[in-house]
Amino acid sequence: MGRVIHFEILGDDPARLAEFYRQTLGWEFQSWDGGHPYVLLATGPKDEDGIDGAIMPRFFPQAVINTALVESLDEALARIEAAGGKKVWGPNEIPNVGTHAYCEDPERNMFGVIQAADPQASPNS
Repeated sequence: MGRVIHFEILGDDPARLAEFYRQTLGWEFQSWDGGHPYVLLATGPKDEDGIDGAIMPRFFPQAVINTALVESLDEALARIEAAGGKKVWGPNEIPNVGTHAYCEDPERNMFGVIQAADPQASPNS
């Protein structure tokens, strides 16, 4: 089962959006030092239900992209294509996190799938 574990909000000014969500919803943020503009969001305490996310530059036309955790990225991509979806970008290794790809469903809605680098740990931990 692919459970949503992460979301990304796309925008023209990620720093401005991070500040907006801090002021309006109390989310905490920090820049990610992975080589491109990416702001990590903490939406609440780790011991409460919910997911954390990020803000990134508008690389795609969709405003929000949800990412689901899968056991095998290759198998998930095969199922996505067999069901009428397609891979849009990736797979890409995210060091110490996992292997990720962006996909589209048959109605062209984007979503992400990720296989954890360590199968015993969630990439969002």
